[in-house]
Amino acid sequence: MLDPNLLRENPDAVSAGLRHRGMDPEKALEQLTVLEATRRRLIPDIEGLKREQNTLAEQVGRAKKAGEETSALQEVSRARAQQIKQLDGELSEIELRRQRALLEIPNLPHATVPVGQSSEDNVEVRRHGTPRTFDFEPQPHWDLGPALGIIDFERATKISGARFAVLSGGGARLERALINFMLDLHTREHGYREMEPPFMVNAASLTGTGNLPKFEADLFKIAGDWDLFLVPTAEVPLTNLHRGEILDGRDLPILYTAYTPCFRSEAGSHGQDVRGLIRQHQFDKVELVKLTRPEQSYEELEKLVANAEEVLKRLELPFRTIVLCTGDMGFASAKTYDIEVLLPSQKTYREISSCSNTEAFQARRANIKFRAGGNGKPEFVHTLNGSGLAVGRTLIAILENYQQKDGSVAIPEALRPYMDGKTELRG
Repeated sequence: MLDPNLLRENPDAVSAGLRHRGMDPEKALEQLTVLEATRRRLIPDIEGLKREQNTLAEQVGRAKKAGEETSALQEVSRARAQQIKQLDGELSEIELRRQRALLEIPNLPHATVPVGQSSEDNVEVRRHGTPRTFDFEPQPHWDLGPALGIIDFERATKISGARFAVLSGGGARLERALINFMLDLHTREHGYREMEPPFMVNAASLTGTGNLPKFEADLFKIAGDWDLFLVPTAEVPLTNLHRGEILDGRDLPILYTAYTPCFRSEAGSHGQDVRGLIRQHQFDKVELVKLTRPEQSYEELEKLVANAEEVLKRLELPFRTIVLCTGDMGFASAKTYDIEVLLPSQKTYREISSCSNTEAFQARRANIKFRAGGNGKPEFVHTLNGSGLAVGRTLIAILENYQQKDGSVAIPEALRPYMDGKTELRG
């Protein structure tokens, strides 16, 4: 959530940020502007009436002491009290509507984010690894997996529906190996604390990270009388671990990592990537989350990106890193890097990690603060998150980049200790 003071004191900066995001600032802020004007009118009216009421109460007290008649004064007092109660109710309703309107406004892009309208305007910052030269036509993972007997789309459709998959044998083992490899790397070498959060979260948690109220259509809600949703990403429970808390600034940055399955309706995908494992309703991911002091958050963002990139380096998979333009960023992000892995069958790079600094946007919604030095006035922390990595997409990249002419798939060296020394997958 944006700082309401920024909206009041620097509306031009807010309008410029929204315009860079491809939004019409006047339309986006129209309701908020009306509510803010009403709020600013009501507050002094109420305060004035309360001052008058206090003065009248003193008059009544003095009149009683003097033995004077006070019924007329008390009648005025009762009428004014009723007026104050009515205006207080109006103000409470305005505050509630204002809060809801604020929750619909996206974060503003950082000054270093390139201005653009779509993914076409994203900027590549680096590449790593040399794409492999095949002496045969590389096959897509949706052919490789079933041929090896490790991915079954048909039975998944039978038991659940479209955009689900069953991994079996070497495929299930490879998925588990990837999860363990990623968690070991991030905890042993990158300094993250491993967590195992719930796989269901309440509406308050999803509001804290910006998934609600705007993106409810992307979520799976638990049926019945439950205020619970399946997690769309471990970012939600990890960030909300400290919702409503004031942290000791000497403990920052706090680094968390967790494996969870993730559940998304893909409401806005409109038929994209209907084949294979690219865009599933259920997928595995290892998430990275940081809570930092404001002055260190962009340095920590670069480290987070490097941590995610290191997974691909260890697996020897070619990738590129891009910074998203203003028009392609997520709702809560102030700056985002996407890491894209090469998929030979498509002859292109596809997203495998998205790493963002949300600054105080999520912390303000979730009320997560810190005190520098353990004392002093509380400030909002900055929150960061990124995939470290999307496990299913990493499995896809391994199948396609390590495939061999006879249809088998070599196992990257870094994963062999997690596969009992196995060097390849065969049908």
